[in-house]
Amino acid sequence: MTGKMDAKNRIEKLKSLIQRHDHKYFVENKPEITDSEYDRLYRELKNLEEKFPEFVTPDSPTRRVGEKPLSGFRHVKHAISMLSMDNTYSHEELRDFDKRMRKNLGKEKYEYTVEFKIDGVSVSLRYENGYFTVGATRGDGVTGDDVTQNLKTIRSIPLSFSSGKKKPPAFLEVRGEVFMPKGRFATLNSERKKRGDELFANPRNASAGSLKLLDSRVTAERHLDIFIWGLAQCEGRGFEKHDESLDYLRTLGFKVIPHVKRCKDISAAIEYCEEWQKKRKKQDCEIDGMVVKINALAQQKKLGRTSKSPRWMIAYKFPAEKALTKLIDVKIQVGRTGAITPVAILRPVHISGSTVSRATLHNFDEIRRLDVKINDRVYVEKSGEIIPKILSVVREKRTGAEKTIRLPVKCPSCGAPLYKEESEVALRCNNVACPASIKQKILHFASRNAMDIEGLGISLVEQLVESHMVKNYADLYFLKFENIKKLERFAEKSAKNLIGAIEKSKSKDLSRLIFALGIQHVGQKAAWTLAAKFGSLTRLAKESKESLTAVNEIGPVMAESIVNFMKNSKNREVLKELKRVGVKAEMPKSARRAALQGQVFVITGALKSYTRQGVGEAIRSLGGNTSSSVSKNTDFLVLGEEHGSKLEKAEKLGIKIINENEFKKMIEGER
Repeated sequence: MTGKMDAKNRIEKLKSLIQRHDHKYFVENKPEITDSEYDRLYRELKNLEEKFPEFVTPDSPTRRVGEKPLSGFRHVKHAISMLSMDNTYSHEELRDFDKRMRKNLGKEKYEYTVEFKIDGVSVSLRYENGYFTVGATRGDGVTGDDVTQNLKTIRSIPLSFSSGKKKPPAFLEVRGEVFMPKGRFATLNSERKKRGDELFANPRNASAGSLKLLDSRVTAERHLDIFIWGLAQCEGRGFEKHDESLDYLRTLGFKVIPHVKRCKDISAAIEYCEEWQKKRKKQDCEIDGMVVKINALAQQKKLGRTSKSPRWMIAYKFPAEKALTKLIDVKIQVGRTGAITPVAILRPVHISGSTVSRATLHNFDEIRRLDVKINDRVYVEKSGEIIPKILSVVREKRTGAEKTIRLPVKCPSCGAPLYKEESEVALRCNNVACPASIKQKILHFASRNAMDIEGLGISLVEQLVESHMVKNYADLYFLKFENIKKLERFAEKSAKNLIGAIEKSKSKDLSRLIFALGIQHVGQKAAWTLAAKFGSLTRLAKESKESLTAVNEIGPVMAESIVNFMKNSKNREVLKELKRVGVKAEMPKSARRAALQGQVFVITGALKSYTRQGVGEAIRSLGGNTSSSVSKNTDFLVLGEEHGSKLEKAEKLGIKIINENEFKKMIEGER
């Protein structure tokens, strides 16, 4: 090959050939060439691109895997919110759903589509002028993590769809479910077992973990796949029916979810659900139910949504499988909040696509209710197809060799005395330095909604704890650059970034610190209330249960939890260390006398300028509060896009209703 134009033409030809063979292999499952022929084409393209880098384009098959790991994931706002689905587990509840459709649509005729509910990870894919530009996880429904580089490793996702077709839409956003095929999952766990690595619990966990890897080269080795199940936005194109939009996406080269069926009524939809309940195991992906949707898009829009889910669709979850096995032993597990959970060790048994050898017993009240003993024969099921639990004991199979499960009095990890709150069934260890839960406590302390220490992920926390460099979250502030740099996968730049992030976290406001402490029952909203009321960690630590319950929205259960946390001597030592290193433990008086002091806001619909979490933080930072429901105590209803039924109730109660622009002016001080 002599000239640049010849090289350019050959590169375009190779790209087109490889994209065609990718589609034939990964989407249609009809390969036309051998693996060795495919590899030859790929190598030729790669060699040409290395010689002529000016002809490399973003949609080249060689661009599917990044050359170096990412430092983290940025956040992406979805063009249209990614809502979750309501679930149902019975035919009766499906018929109740149909009654709601009939009531809300009146005399209008309607039909359903029924499709697989893949047990995977929901993502959005954004295309601009025919090129794949951004891929994101669902996140909180409004904002997700940018996992574009990892999604590019999925060969069934087209990197472009401009070649050989009509002009593509200027903007397209589709929704799909990333999953790990069953065969690949079995191979992956077999490989991990040989290396002595922890096994993945199920294909969904493996998929989620693979998408959040910072090195796309490792993600590529996992061989993930995807089914596209929805069109969020398509500039310049309109559709009347959901299944028609799927047909269009199929023409663009997407791997659209198979076996979508139109059903004239709910009886036909139920019949189709039953059909696939029997046949689902034949598919190479985990199907944990079927999704029933109103097919007409105009009717979907008319039905609208609640704050959490669309009203026009519902997921019918298949009944969980169960199996008989033997309970060999019971181990005590300590959670992040110190909750003591008895875990049943079982003779391994295969249920719903994976081998189960452990099951939660929840608490010791549950053990008494089941009357379960070590060496019992028990029935086990996967609750929601994910978490194994013991359903019942087969008492008639008892031989006399069964042993009673004893109630522990001390933490099995740190030896601290266990306690039980009056309103709870769970035993707890309240020691923030307990080795069994310290990793999760530190991860919570460093999380985005708490002290927001960027770069402090699970692998680093494990190294810090296992090397005894960190024994509680106050120890983070004593870490030195020289020590961090020596850790696995840490270079000079990443070590400096982490030290900087830890130092920056010292200035986070008091409410974040209170939330970061991980006190049982104290969420973000309660943390702000406590910070605004008491103004300092020192004062909060001295409050009694009675004075705490006198604060609006602080109930007796939360108050008891706060008092128990603060009276623990080891916890008090950690709090002293936090203050000693300069972590902000007081709220400025000016912040406590804020502009929206005492006013209650309810948000309905999606806001363009704020996430759900962000709008709550903005209100609370000015002394206001948020509520999930409209009542006579509500001061303002903020009206977002695709709002729900809260508007009608607010109008009846005479509550002031404001739009997003009016709300922004209040937040920014233009009142």
